[in-house]
Amino acid sequence: MTEQPDVVVLREGTEGLSMESYAEAIRERLPDRTVALARTPAEERDLITDARVVTGISIDEDLLDRADRLELFACTFAGTDHVPMAALGEHGVAVTNAGGIHAPGIAEQAIANMLVFARRLHEGWRRKSNGEWRHFQSHEFTDSTVTIVGLGSIGQAVVQRLQGFEVETIGVRYTPSKGGPTDEVVGFENEAIHDAFSRSDYVVIACPLNDLTRGLVGAEELATLPPNAVVVNAARGGIVDTDALVSALQSSGIRGAALDVTEPEPLPPEHVLWDLENCLITPHTGGHTPKHWDRLADILARNVAALETGDDLENRVRTPDPE
Repeated sequence: MTEQPDVVVLREGTEGLSMESYAEAIRERLPDRTVALARTPAEERDLITDARVVTGISIDEDLLDRADRLELFACTFAGTDHVPMAALGEHGVAVTNAGGIHAPGIAEQAIANMLVFARRLHEGWRRKSNGEWRHFQSHEFTDSTVTIVGLGSIGQAVVQRLQGFEVETIGVRYTPSKGGPTDEVVGFENEAIHDAFSRSDYVVIACPLNDLTRGLVGAEELATLPPNAVVVNAARGGIVDTDALVSALQSSGIRGAALDVTEPEPLPPEHVLWDLENCLITPHTGGHTPKHWDRLADILARNVAALETGDDLENRVRTPDPE
């Protein structure tokens, strides 16, 4: 008979990565624990019965009804909108997410996109594809002003990597009184956003999508940006008004945009954004990293220890209180 596991890894993968690799990474960090990978729905139903920790993209409510010992569900995504949070709360199960593990890659890509526009590398690539040896003028990133909207793990990683570029930084956060790593910190109030945007050469969107931030960068905000400004969206497509962005790009209201996320997503093949030379697009790949499972396994291992000691769980997401 198979020994009942302490940690169960559910079968559904993420970002094309093997869940077997994730399970092995957890085993390396928890050699004294039993870690099992559930490869089929039947194995999930069997293994979850006595598991204290389950990890995966989400968990079906029918599995929860079988999980008598479950204390922690460790979601492998940063967002948990797809997770049955109310049901987990009713069962007294704590929930954590993967927040922060993608921050280094997303920050590197955001800075890379700014440098592409600063040095007009995309124009160089276009001329190469046409076989043209013709000079063109570039800019300098030095002395630019970069506004980072959101100072969570991604925003902080961007600011950290901007050190040494000799740029001014403005951070936008919900509670500016807390300060931050940027030269200046402002709030999400309309006047504060417009004041920051009016002084920005680059705007990096690094905040969550919620009721406050949906459509945060619309026609009015884009009109406030200087004509040489570049918008880099490394967060969620819904934070930027797509139609307003298209209009600003087509009319040279701003210099350009770099989008790792779009609204809608995936971006339809016939969408006008594909044809705009001043818009760089990547298919939501900013967070891809070969260290994905290692970082997530580190968090999970620390949280397994925290369950024993009663310490606070890392990356905990609040679940609704049971009624």
